[in-house]
Amino acid sequence: MKLHAIETGFFKLDGGAMFGVVPKSIWNKTNPADANNMCTWGNRLLLIEDGSRLMLVDTGLGDKQNEKFFSYYYLHGDATLDKSLKRIGFDRNDITDVILTHLHFDHCGGAIAREGNKLVPAFKNADFWSNRDHWSWATDPNPREKASFLKENILPIQESGRLKWVEDQSNPFGKDIVIRYAHGHTEAMMLPQIQYKGKTVLYMADLLPSVGHIPIPYVMGYDIRPLVTMEERNSYWNEIVEKEYILFFEHDPINECCTLQHTEKGIRVKDIFRLDEI
Repeated sequence: MKLHAIETGFFKLDGGAMFGVVPKSIWNKTNPADANNMCTWGNRLLLIEDGSRLMLVDTGLGDKQNEKFFSYYYLHGDATLDKSLKRIGFDRNDITDVILTHLHFDHCGGAIAREGNKLVPAFKNADFWSNRDHWSWATDPNPREKASFLKENILPIQESGRLKWVEDQSNPFGKDIVIRYAHGHTEAMMLPQIQYKGKTVLYMADLLPSVGHIPIPYVMGYDIRPLVTMEERNSYWNEIVEKEYILFFEHDPINECCTLQHTEKGIRVKDIFRLDEI
């Protein structure tokens, strides 16, 4: 098995929304905002090369939305999915599986592409993996999340016939990859946990967007159940420290991976490093 960090560029989101009740005077030290209170975030995906399978975790925003939509998020940077894949000798048609942690637009928008008037899978040879609970949640969205669940990102996956379910107790990605869950950010968000080079790598998705979010109360304003998120983080953080997991960040604009440790202030970052340094 080989893991690759796939950079797809940067976007911006409101700093207050990203840190919830935490004051700007605190979070601005780790994630400085611009004049419009917007902070820069990464869209870093994970590519898992394992035998005959090439599995991509999440897909970023994609490029099919209109100019007005993208103007809200200030996309920037030179990296793209295709450039990052090409750099390591692949293209999107080599992808066999797309694992969607959840169906918010910044995680699944790149799963579907526009070809003329049609919306089609952006990965022609891939199966797309979700779970029934989250899919039901996303296709009948609550008012709070409705703006994040865009039907043009979601329904064409099912219409393609390539949608598959991660079921309880199933192990569709092989013995070294298991799917963990979190329910505070959105219903049944999937967190791939991977055994790699004798270590455990946990893909954090939106349970932990960045190093700046490590303190347990630093919960995003986007989370539907913030108290549940705090309970999940407390449980996960203690397990991560005890078992020395490596955390992989999807949205941290600078840092790819870290470990955690107990300190006098609670659980905090221990070491920061690149995925290829494992």
